[in-house]
Amino acid sequence: MKFGVVVFPGSNCDFDAYAAIRDILRQPVVYLWHADADLKGADCIILPGGFSYGDYLRAGAIARFAPVIGKVTEFAREGGAVLGICNGFQILLEVGLLPGAMLKNRHLRFVHRDVYLSCENFNTPFTTGIDQGSVLRMPVSHGEGNYFAPPDVVERLEAEGRVVFRYVDAEGRRTPEANPNGSVHDIAGICSEAGNVVGLMPHPDRAVEEVLGSTDGIAMFASAVAALEGAPCEA
Repeated sequence: MKFGVVVFPGSNCDFDAYAAIRDILRQPVVYLWHADADLKGADCIILPGGFSYGDYLRAGAIARFAPVIGKVTEFAREGGAVLGICNGFQILLEVGLLPGAMLKNRHLRFVHRDVYLSCENFNTPFTTGIDQGSVLRMPVSHGEGNYFAPPDVVERLEAEGRVVFRYVDAEGRRTPEANPNGSVHDIAGICSEAGNVVGLMPHPDRAVEEVLGSTDGIAMFASAVAALEGAPCEA
């Protein structure tokens, strides 16, 4: 089992994801440079947070044309496990591996704070080890995290159980105050039709040690190891 973490010019969370896998999970992990033409045998790809190519034009718009993204897209369409975190989620939307788009935050300000999440799909490679009914705490850090899709697309996501994470309060209730950016239906993360591609705006990579304020994020990475190796999840 080997992870690959994609690095773009402007990425700033690549090492967070790399360290979570190497130091906490103690799993093999390699960096994949944006110009790489192969995935170095990685079994699971992570598109990390940051500001790929400076977020020029709009978040993720230029990264979609990086050579490595062509390989990631091919990998995903063949059933490979792909996780997009924050800017990585934005890239997955831009390349069409996930539906919808990101708008600027409702209040037009950058938001950086902890949020609470409910997990609503436990069948993806990244959520099989999350305890059902639990409320997760992770940080968000973005200016364009307001998830939007046309009503028919949102209806289909809901009907197919493809809303993976939703913003809630500490008690697990959906409230306007719990939604940090105005995302439609309080959506914080979604998955592809096959469930192998997951994107979310909160940062599980920044919630892997007590010193960071939460360890809730490590369950997502541990889930991937268990799902791809066919072993029990140990988070």
